[in-house]
Amino acid sequence: MPVARLLVAALVLMLLPTACSDGDVPDRPSGAIAVATGNPGGVYAEYGAGYADVVGRRLPDASARVLHTGGSVENLRKVEAGQAQAGFALADAAADAVAGRPPFSRPLPVVALAALYDNYVQLVVRADSPVRSAKALRGLRVSVGSDGSGTALIAERILKVAGLSPQTDVTSLRLNVRESAAALAAGRIDAFFWSGGLPTGAISELRRGTEIRLVDLGDVVGELTRAYGELYTETTVPAVVYGAQSAVTTVSVPNFLVVRRDMAESEAYWLTRLLFDGQAQLIRAHPEARRLDRRSAIATHPLELHPGAARWYREAHP
Repeated sequence: MPVARLLVAALVLMLLPTACSDGDVPDRPSGAIAVATGNPGGVYAEYGAGYADVVGRRLPDASARVLHTGGSVENLRKVEAGQAQAGFALADAAADAVAGRPPFSRPLPVVALAALYDNYVQLVVRADSPVRSAKALRGLRVSVGSDGSGTALIAERILKVAGLSPQTDVTSLRLNVRESAAALAAGRIDAFFWSGGLPTGAISELRRGTEIRLVDLGDVVGELTRAYGELYTETTVPAVVYGAQSAVTTVSVPNFLVVRRDMAESEAYWLTRLLFDGQAQLIRAHPEARRLDRRSAIATHPLELHPGAARWYREAHP
């Protein structure tokens, strides 16, 4: 996490007002709480299921359920529409949402409760594939991710900075991660993009029966950052994650838990607090929950922190 982003987040946290005094713990919320997650087999779905279980167990007057969705873009729309009270979203999709840029037709009133962990872009091919870069996808069948996903957003951006048109230079398919894995194993596609935490269950399952590898994206990371901004960071997928012979350069994007701006302060306080109170259970749901940290969770640029979340962080940092 860049130091500058952490410093800005800490300053914003200190300046945010709160309606409650530090001595009063807000009432626990009640009613139905839906959590918008993502593709079955992806980290959002596993992490979100763990979180919904924590919320349901620790809020006695509330019921929590998981909504499986296409991913970040759909989640942001569901939160804005009130169809989900909380949702997982990538920072690049969230930036487009609050700015009202495509694929959104207008600005959405969403804010963050926490930065959770980073997604890693994974371009997956069979081990014997000749594809060694994104540019080599020309003329091939490529799953760019399901409709409404953050995967589709960044996959199309990677193709463009690699000099390829997603509409004419590749045969683009909109498959979720499990569908993509099955199609690659069956030879129906040549490659698929996935943006997710490490490891992603569907990819781990795929490699048990099919020899695969990740394509190095180091040649497009610089151009991606120049074209679309600092939300993208060059990083590596360690070899140990999928049993590869060497680490692979790729790009990462932060993940947030998002809610509507007008959510009650008490509800936002408790939904934030339960991330940390229930962290041990979340780690059992998916190891990416180990990355949840009170100091870095406030780094939610370009989204503002909800005042209820900001209050919890202040009280958790004496």
